[in-house]
Formats: sequence, C-alpha cells, structure tokens
Amino acid sequence: MNKIFTFIFLSIGQLLVGQTAFHNFGDIQIHDEGKIGFHTNLINDGMFNSNLGLAGFYGEDLLNVSGTSIAEFYNSEIDVLDGLNLETSMGVYNTLEFINGKVFTPRNDLDITLDFLQANYNGESDYEHVDGYAALFGNIDFTFPIGDEDKLRPLSISKPNSISTFKSAYFYEDPNSPTTFTTLFDTNSFAPILSKVNDKEFWDLDGDQAVEVTLTWDLDSDIKNLTEDIELLRVVGWNNKTLRWDSLGRNDVSGDLEEGDITSISFVPDDYEVLTIAAEPSGNDFTINTGFSPNGDGLNDYFEIAGLDLSQENSIEVFDRWGELVYEKQNYDNTWGGISENSITVTEGIVVPVGTYYFLLELKDKITKKNRTYRGWVYINY
Repeated sequence: MNKIFTFIFLSIGQLLVGQTAFHNFGDIQIHDEGKIGFHTNLINDGMFNSNLGLAGFYGEDLLNVSGTSIAEFYNSEIDVLDGLNLETSMGVYNTLEFINGKVFTPRNDLDITLDFLQANYNGESDYEHVDGYAALFGNIDFTFPIGDEDKLRPLSISKPNSISTFKSAYFYEDPNSPTTFTTLFDTNSFAPILSKVNDKEFWDLDGDQAVEVTLTWDLDSDIKNLTEDIELLRVVGWNNKTLRWDSLGRNDVSGDLEEGDITSISFVPDDYEVLTIAAEPSGNDFTINTGFSPNGDGLNDYFEIAGLDLSQENSIEVFDRWGELVYEKQNYDNTWGGISENSITVTEGIVVPVGTYYFLLELKDKITKKNRTYRGWVYINY
C-alpha cells in the first residue's frame, strides 16, 4: 500500500505539520490520483472539501479529526488499530475502506457523524465499523456499518424517494435504561398486538423520508426469549406520543433463532425515537377460526371464538397492523363481520381490507372470578 503525501494548495494559507497534528488554516485540495496519509491528528480550520484521490489514516495509537470545518474526501481508508475519533464530522464521496480499527463518533451529539455522501464502503467487521453515528446523504439503498464496541450490527434502509439525510447508530444496551437518551423506552409498554419487546439492544434511525428498515440479530439478541417462531417477529418503534412500542410490521424475515434479519413495512423514521425487535403472540387456549371471509355468502362470514361460554363476562378489542383499534365489544357473541368502528386507518362503517388483524380478549373466569387476557390474530380475506 503506497502512502504518498501529495497535495496542492488552491490558495495561500497556513499549514502546520507537527508531531501532534496536521493543522490546515487555508485551502487544500487533493488532485486526481493524489494521495495523502495522516499519521497524526487532523485539525481542519480551512477548506478541505473539494478532493479527489485518496486520504488515509494510519498508525497504532488513536488519531483525532477535529476543527471548525468538515473534511470531505473522495476515497478514504482507515488503518488505525486504536481507532479514528471524530470530534467533527468527516465525509466520503466514493469509497471508504475499513482496514484496521473503528471510527468513533459521540453518541450524545448527532451533529458529529461519519458521512457517506452517496458513497460505499468495504471491510466492515466486528472490529472495523462506526462505533457511534454514521450518516447517509443520498437516495440509494444503504446499509449503515454501525456497531457497539466489538459488535457489528448493521441497519439497512431502502432507497428513499428523494435525496435525503439519514443518521443511525446501534446500542447494545437495555432500552429500559439507555445511557445517552433522556427517555426510558419501557419494554413493558407496547401495542396490544405485541407480546414481548427485546430488552437487549436497540437502534436509533433519524430521517424524514419513508423507507423500509432491516434489522439484524445474533445470539446475544436472545431472540428465543421473544418467540420460538421467527415468523412472529416484528420491527417495532418507540412512539413518544403514546409512550409505547408500536409494531412496524414484517415484510420479510430470514434466519433462525441464533442469527437473522427482519425487514419492516415502510415508515418515516422521525416518527419513532428508537427501533428494536419484538414478537407477536403465538396463540391462546380457545378454538378460533384464524381466517374468515365476510363476503355475505353465508359461509364463515364472522369471527368466531369457540369457548366463550366458559366466561360470564368478556371483552374484545381488534387492531390493525398499525396497532389502531378497528373493533371492540363487551361480551362478545361471535358476530363481528369485519366492519370497522374506527375511522383512524379504515373508514368507519365499511369492511376492513384484506390482511392480518390482532385481538386482545379479556374474560372473567366463572370459578376463580379472576380476569385472564389472551392475545391472538385472525386473517381476513374475501
């Protein structure tokens, strides 16, 4: 690997190269095929953002990038065993190569990020990634090379409709007691269609354009504590308005209980504080027609739950995939024909669209007089 120091001045300025820092006060440009290698800290207080060629960071001890201006490189590579610490943002236009070491950004300051300006990267691993926030400026499918300490846990987004900025970081910590957020993300507070929320990890994703999001899991995610069936997994987001985890659905899921990934439906990340993985319930003790067709043909037109006569009192609530209530009734008598009673997501008084719906059934046992709660799902088709 050639580490050649080649640069040209665009205008006369002050440039100091010493044992502790390469300090730019003026205007510098790396020309096409030019290369510059930093074996010391970079302080950029001038113009250093119209570059071609390669800028590399090399060494064993931690290096710092700081200053009042953002340095933006065409190609860059990181080969610093103890890592590269960003005290101001740094951008890459074309390709970033992770060779050795992580890129550190502060988790309590989203204004400092490693910026991918429609750029790509290579070489990411458990020991080479962004420990903190990475940012994308563009409109491409993109996977953030993010992690926490020696754990790479990428997050992917689908291509947004327009050029936008997205920022993301991964947190290997309990969302009930986050270290850099003032909000506590209570994993016992969730939409009724969910049964359990992961308390091992979470991601932060910021952006104002609708995208699909893919999260990953590994053994440390303890997915088996959520469910034995990965088909019941869902992406969830913390809703600051309702103070609960909402389901963001599942468009795709693959893997097993030890390792895999899950893709959400499309949503706007800024509507949710953080994201993680949760599970929906696997069933209940009743005999339920898990699919019915309210088309008026006299066959299987109603949502029926056999065994409700075991309870003198019951109540049921039915929710769509967004967690919005579409139907509720005290002392349910198996007569719901798929008509919406709420106009938030489905016009009130019409039959709900084809899809999976989730119910929350509460009943009082005749003998013990205690309330019992059951969660489940039903598929509606025509």
